Amino acid sequence: MAEVLQFHREIIVSGDDALSKTIAEELRGAGARIVRINTAADLLGAGVHRARAVVCAGPNDAVNLEIALLARQYSPNVRVVARLANDVLRQKVATVNGPGAILDVAELATPSLVEAVLSRNAHQFDTAGIEFVVWGAEAPYEATLREIYADLAPVAVIHGRNAPTPGEVVACPGRDLQVYAGDWTSMIGVKDELEARGITVPSRTATRSRNSRLRRVIDAARAMRDDMNPMLFPSVAFTLLLTFGATAVVRFGYHNPKMSWLDSLYFASETITTVGYGDFSFARQSIFLRLFAVGLMFGGVIVTAILVAFLADLLLSRRFLQNAALRRARHMRGHVVVVGLGSVGIRVVSELTTAGYDVVVIEQDENNRFLPTAAKLDVPVLFGDSTMRQTLETARVDRARGVAVVTHDDMQNIETGIVLLELLGSDTKVPIVMRVQGRALGTAINKRFGFENVRSIVDLAAPWFIGAAMGLQVLGTFWVGQRSFMVGGMLVAAGSELDGLRMVDMSTQTRVIAITRPEGPIRLRPRRDARLKAGDTVYLMGPYRELIATLRKGQPPPTTATNGERAATLAAARAPHRTGVRLPRWAPDPEA
Repeated sequence: MAEVLQFHREIIVSGDDALSKTIAEELRGAGARIVRINTAADLLGAGVHRARAVVCAGPNDAVNLEIALLARQYSPNVRVVARLANDVLRQKVATVNGPGAILDVAELATPSLVEAVLSRNAHQFDTAGIEFVVWGAEAPYEATLREIYADLAPVAVIHGRNAPTPGEVVACPGRDLQVYAGDWTSMIGVKDELEARGITVPSRTATRSRNSRLRRVIDAARAMRDDMNPMLFPSVAFTLLLTFGATAVVRFGYHNPKMSWLDSLYFASETITTVGYGDFSFARQSIFLRLFAVGLMFGGVIVTAILVAFLADLLLSRRFLQNAALRRARHMRGHVVVVGLGSVGIRVVSELTTAGYDVVVIEQDENNRFLPTAAKLDVPVLFGDSTMRQTLETARVDRARGVAVVTHDDMQNIETGIVLLELLGSDTKVPIVMRVQGRALGTAINKRFGFENVRSIVDLAAPWFIGAAMGLQVLGTFWVGQRSFMVGGMLVAAGSELDGLRMVDMSTQTRVIAITRPEGPIRLRPRRDARLKAGDTVYLMGPYRELIATLRKGQPPPTTATNGERAATLAAARAPHRTGVRLPRWAPDPEA
């Protein structure tokens, strides 16, 4: 008798940190069969030759690289999704990787951190050749979303103090949702549409502050004064007193010939600095003057040595070299303070400086490997403990436009954030953005301490790894309040759950923003009774868990085999994606 079997290929996941564990849990929740491994030696035993994907998401680049290369060697068609922080390795491996993706957690997390620290109310991304903008603002009055924003698609609503349920986050609500004055509303639309409605999309760049030349000279003088040894000024004063006193003695005591004031100053300086007697000499002078010259020469040697030591300490010491740029920070205004110069911190700094913002860095390690990069970016670095008020005050956080706390240590980040709140006040308008690893910790910090901008690295990076493992196209992640959202695209396969599905029957937690078909223009905001069909590329947005579950439905169903033959699944990644190609025309659905 024929035996009918259904076969689901496994996804192999390596790593034991918060990110890899989250990826495994989310994939398992999406219906995938997960096999966990620790080293490349476990690949064959885990069945890499029949696996659907291999995800190397641990924190060790060397382990991830080994697993990725061997997985590709064992199985040319398996999707290999690897985490690599090293830029050189990541770019090289990406060129030879084949199906899958090579990702850097810092690169994935940086855009959201930068948006939060700059208090940007707009997130821009390109989808199917069209520039979309997720734009946020407070509701101006009590009404429905449709009455306020017309046909702009809502992304999320955070109810404010005037609402019956303050603090509630409603993801992808309908346009008829009632909002109240002060509620935070996040809408999505094409950039041209928003600008046509009078909504100004913030620029991604800024003009760096430029002080006048006189101001920079004054600041430099003040900075040098602050760094000088306290004994330098008394030493200079004594040297001047000694020089002018010796000049007066020589002027009135030197005979044959009689000296002028200028010659006396010259001769006294020559004696103090012990540069020799080529033109004047004390040899034929009185005993008093010769004894005075002996004391003057010894005193000159001592004074000169002291001055040279102090100046060398000021100009040549490591402390001066490391803190030279920091002197500018003491007089900055409207800058961004970045705490932590790790892999995430340096990317945040690079993006901010590229966009034209002034940046000051606080770093504890004086041998940090990213210091040369910061120097090339002309960014001042303050060495010190970020949990100390004095360190934060020196960086002038009270004048900053934002503070990003992005060290690799969650506890240090939390403590720094608490000190910042004590320093700036709980009602401060300066955004404090805090990096943490896990979602649960971020939520707890937000509720317990009131931080509004806690960003989970796991929440920001996990969707990219999960999407790449499942053959989905992740286009971006962003935050509304304390909730992470994702934008993704999927080719609807024949026979999948999305094939023939009506918009109204899709998850209420997701929003379809566009559909492309080979035979027609891009359809924006499809109407509720529109149906998807095989060959469509559908672009959706929503909380990443719900979105991944929806996008998974667009994948081809597993096939069956008889007489014990192994079933195979169609690879959605093999189908050509039309994303990233600017299409010649688009049209919003007239019945949206």
